[in-house]
Amino acid sequence: MWDNLEIVVEKTDLALLKEKPAQDKLGFGAHFTDHMLRMTWNKEKGWHDAKICPYQDFQLDPAAMVFHYGQAIFEGLKAYKNEDGQVFLFRPQDNLERMNTSALRMCMPRLPVEKVLKGLKALVYLDRDWIPTNKGATLYIRPTMIATEAALGVRPSEEYYFYVIMSPVGAYYAEGFNPTKIFVTDKYVRAVKGGVGNVKTAGNYAASIMAGREAAKAGYTQVLWLDACERRYVEEVGTSNIFFRINDQLITPPLGGSILAGITRDSVMQLVRSWGVEVVERQITIDELLAACEDNTLQEAFGTGTAAVISPVGELCYRDQKYIINNNETGELSARLFEELQAIQGGRSEDPFRWVVRVG
Repeated sequence: MWDNLEIVVEKTDLALLKEKPAQDKLGFGAHFTDHMLRMTWNKEKGWHDAKICPYQDFQLDPAAMVFHYGQAIFEGLKAYKNEDGQVFLFRPQDNLERMNTSALRMCMPRLPVEKVLKGLKALVYLDRDWIPTNKGATLYIRPTMIATEAALGVRPSEEYYFYVIMSPVGAYYAEGFNPTKIFVTDKYVRAVKGGVGNVKTAGNYAASIMAGREAAKAGYTQVLWLDACERRYVEEVGTSNIFFRINDQLITPPLGGSILAGITRDSVMQLVRSWGVEVVERQITIDELLAACEDNTLQEAFGTGTAAVISPVGELCYRDQKYIINNNETGELSARLFEELQAIQGGRSEDPFRWVVRVG
């Protein structure tokens, strides 16, 4: 069924093109480009009706199963433009493959990766003028799949809608690349092994909102989650995987079924290993982490994710006690990773890993 999937292009009328926002006032996820990619799936036709069309609303029946049983998955990736106007995507096939992993876990249809990638590149090229050129600004891309069959009853939907929207964005955190403040919670949990913590499904993020609000009220940017069973082992930050540099060894929690396999996480591990830095995936308890902070063997900490790329951590709060990391300054490795990853993503540096895909 996928072999015959063709993508129709319907351009927005010139008179209806949106006014582009000022590049110094982009924020994150506040503005959307002129076009979107969409297609539908059912058991009879498979994926069909694929088109690039004007950004628009769509109608869903009140009984659409996404509203009742939560079959919703998404991804996040970015497009970059260099000084010569060339446009690049960073590891887009890996994002689409990971979306298929999420789809399998949520009993949703897999995407035809090569076909979708072709459509994605066409969409980015069509809206390439929306890609910001300010340093650190990018075009954020959000592929999404939802269950659309109008029916009640707990089972997989027999109809789905896939779409891609895009948004020009500035820095994810208000702090920019300055160290963030992280709140460690042992009151709430994010995911358990055997659940859906290792896939990018919407319910994971809904479940994190309460802890995030409480952290924000206390003056913290994000939540650091502990394991759901013992509430001792560090897992991940709400929007990022987490790394700790202790005694020149870079440590990150292992993927064990409750942590998302971050593409930036994997990129960081490959990159620092090429620099000769020892990387270890192992469990680390909150007690071990705080002890390393107190005796200054914790040299730096940072989160990794598509939105922020590298997010240095300058302070942790656990059980009302504050712990300062690296004098609340950005670490040497964090800064190097941020600059090198951005240079590779933007086509300004050598790409020995063949991560970058040119558009157009």
